[in-house]
Amino acid sequence: MKAFCIDVERCSGCYCCQFACKDEHVGNDWTPYAKPQPETGHFWLKINEHIRGTQPKVKIDYVPVMCQHCEDAPCISACPIEGAIVKRDDGLVILYPVKCTGCQLCISSCPYGAIFYNPSLKIAQKCTGCAHLLDEEDSPIRIPRCVDVCPHNTILFDEESELDLGGTETLNAEFNLITRVHYKNLPKRFIAGTVYDPNAKEVYIGATCTLSGDGSGTTTTDEFGDFWFEGIGIGNYVVKIESGGKTKTISDINTEKDVNLGDIPLS
Repeated sequence: MKAFCIDVERCSGCYCCQFACKDEHVGNDWTPYAKPQPETGHFWLKINEHIRGTQPKVKIDYVPVMCQHCEDAPCISACPIEGAIVKRDDGLVILYPVKCTGCQLCISSCPYGAIFYNPSLKIAQKCTGCAHLLDEEDSPIRIPRCVDVCPHNTILFDEESELDLGGTETLNAEFNLITRVHYKNLPKRFIAGTVYDPNAKEVYIGATCTLSGDGSGTTTTDEFGDFWFEGIGIGNYVVKIESGGKTKTISDINTEKDVNLGDIPLS
């Protein structure tokens, strides 16, 4: 079975993959796999930008999202036309344009929003995994274009058994779908802050910060007085700060969103 592995931590947001997808499919007819993609409105692969936190504690993550090529794809069961949407033996889910009637039931069934309607052709369209390249023995590349152009090896494509899938997750695991797109380092929540001495008007370097509650951990403030607890889940937390016999406890920290505790006086 073929699969993608996407390491979000490697993505710089260069958008090469998104541009390459457009270049491969806009104006090109790859029947029977796909009809031409419109110039605008369709993102068979899209970089979703996540800006998290508040100044100056801000993280930016870029998450490439395409059809997830689900094992039990909702679009297949939603489609009333036999053979219009098929999961191939290699695991790719293909929406065949010559059989599509444009009913759009597949579009509403996809929780990832990865299927688009082409009003000019009156058909639904989506990522094919560049199956036309994979199946063509004379093709100069035998991998999807998004994989071919990525300068940081953010997106990998191979037999699932050949990919390093340790620590990977499914995008939006709450959808309870098994997918052929595996993600590493998806954005989690963080709690951050800066510890300072209001009397000396200096930051605390090396102050011990302890996290408890729905997760635990210990770190120390850096040369700027900053501390970060990263990769934590949504929940309620307590942060205890200690240095030179001085202690401060911050309770009732909720991580529905990333938390910047700001400048924290320790005196």
